[in-house]
Amino acid sequence: MSKFGVLVMGPAGAGKTTFSNALIQHCQSTRRSCFYVNLDPAAENFAYAPDLDIRELITLEDVMEELHLGPNGGLIYCFEFLLQNLDFLSEALDPLSEEYLIIFDMPGQIELYTHIPLLPSLTQYLSRQGPLNINLCAAYLLESTFVVDKAKFFAGTLSAMSAMLMLEIPHVNILSKMDQVREMVSRRELRRFANVDVQLLQSDEEDPSVSANPMAKDALMSGGSFKQLNRAVAQLIDDFSMVSFLQLDVQDEDSVAGILSHIDDAIQYHEAQEPRDPKDEQEVNYEEE
Repeated sequence: MSKFGVLVMGPAGAGKTTFSNALIQHCQSTRRSCFYVNLDPAAENFAYAPDLDIRELITLEDVMEELHLGPNGGLIYCFEFLLQNLDFLSEALDPLSEEYLIIFDMPGQIELYTHIPLLPSLTQYLSRQGPLNINLCAAYLLESTFVVDKAKFFAGTLSAMSAMLMLEIPHVNILSKMDQVREMVSRRELRRFANVDVQLLQSDEEDPSVSANPMAKDALMSGGSFKQLNRAVAQLIDDFSMVSFLQLDVQDEDSVAGILSHIDDAIQYHEAQEPRDPKDEQEVNYEEE
């Protein structure tokens, strides 16, 4: 029997926990079962108490204090320790039925998703390749305010693509905090960002705002190296044609529902559900009345 889950990932500040909370709230309002797993050993405040919390196994604070490590090294140590104690996950997740959506709230250290093999090992254990047999996808969040700085946006897009290549599981890429940029960027341009139009970077060369900014102008014109680097990054993204973004506003219930429908498609959730008898539907309606 398969289980279903989503890894909520992305850099620090992208809104991973806020999005996880929105998913839980939506599941509760639609009477859908979910199981919330916190895998961030540095997390402190939660709107919804995790059903399973890595801090019951190990905390970043303890690691930093006892081993005299910094935040980054401490977080890597925490995940190495988790991989040595995977029964912590299996004992809690094994009893869950296929009706549950398992939400894994991940930390924001970008190295975990790009070039350190810890997270690929974890996803292999959790996914259908491993003993837990979870139909798993990743929801990679990138803060939508990055669109104001096109070079930063494309660097974030490259990180998303790197995570897709490293983890080798279905991905749903999301521009979060859309409520913060809708008045700053036109809908037409937002669509170009969502579809990762590489021409956006090249348009900076003729952008009046860049020409008026001495620092930006110097960066663009210093030997052409900055422009060449941007073009190389854009060409790499364009060659793979892997990354596009959904737009998320967690304050909008329809937006959250739309994102969840894409996640369900990626994990094939609805294909595994048995069709309900119309009589059962009527009984539910009578109970609500």
